[in-house]
Amino acid sequence: MHIAQIGTGRVGRPTAYTLMCSNIADELTVCDVKPGLAAAFAEELKHVTASIGLDVKIESCVRSEDVIDADIILISAGQPRIPIVKMTRRDLAIQNGKIVKEISEKTVAHNSSAKYIVITNPVDSMAMLCKKYTKADFVIGTGTNLESLRFRSKLAETLGVPVSQVSGWVGGEHGDAAIPLWSTVKICDLPLEKYVLTKNQAFSKEEVLSYVKAVSKMIVDNIGGTEYGPAASFRDIVRAIANDTKEILSISIPITFVKSSEPIFVGVPVRLGKEMGSSLLDSLTEDEKRGIIGAAEAIDQTFKIALENRT
Repeated sequence: MHIAQIGTGRVGRPTAYTLMCSNIADELTVCDVKPGLAAAFAEELKHVTASIGLDVKIESCVRSEDVIDADIILISAGQPRIPIVKMTRRDLAIQNGKIVKEISEKTVAHNSSAKYIVITNPVDSMAMLCKKYTKADFVIGTGTNLESLRFRSKLAETLGVPVSQVSGWVGGEHGDAAIPLWSTVKICDLPLEKYVLTKNQAFSKEEVLSYVKAVSKMIVDNIGGTEYGPAASFRDIVRAIANDTKEILSISIPITFVKSSEPIFVGVPVRLGKEMGSSLLDSLTEDEKRGIIGAAEAIDQTFKIALENRT
């Protein structure tokens, strides 16, 4: 399994490191336009392989067109949100759209069978751009998988239960239009409402949702960016594909809505393996479905802004 990580910044480096330590790849290529960055990072990764006894081939490159015969390509290159400054992921659409377009066009010729996983923000609309310019059969965005991890973490903390006893997903946009899918939540194998009633426990959905939407800004402002949470989330996605686990993860996949002229990449829980399996969309409540549609409209608008300013 040859995995390529394009973009070795604050998110790309911990992601590549986590993937390597998870023993998913036989070959790992790291790529970054900043001269010397990917090469230096590759040397560090080689030192890690010596520590843990992993026979992984580590390569580096500066140009994305030098990524060759990858099975999975992760795109995390782009500008991040700026600490303290009030901005959303959507504000990055124009500048990051140009970067994702260029990478998509330059990698596709030498990676005809690669599966693309887009990380660059605003991730849902960037996945749409990647699909447009690669025309690859398999393109997904990391979507709301990270929000789903934050969702479960906060639910576990609020309800005082082990996080291993919490399941549930967030859908919609990776950003302001994230939708908590309360109908999917189970605590200790019980639906959320039944669990809370059984335990006679006070519980605020608004508090949980506020945390899910605000915590990344708190981390960015205090650390400079999110790192380990995203890396774990993206590892889960890659592992599901590489090992064909068919586990349910909330990722951005193309869905055609009545009002859309082309599929819109929006976060929904999907059974993911080597192929994209069935989603939970049809089993959601009507309110949740409306939330997904509203998020898709916002994502489509961001995509169009990036598309109009792509050169």
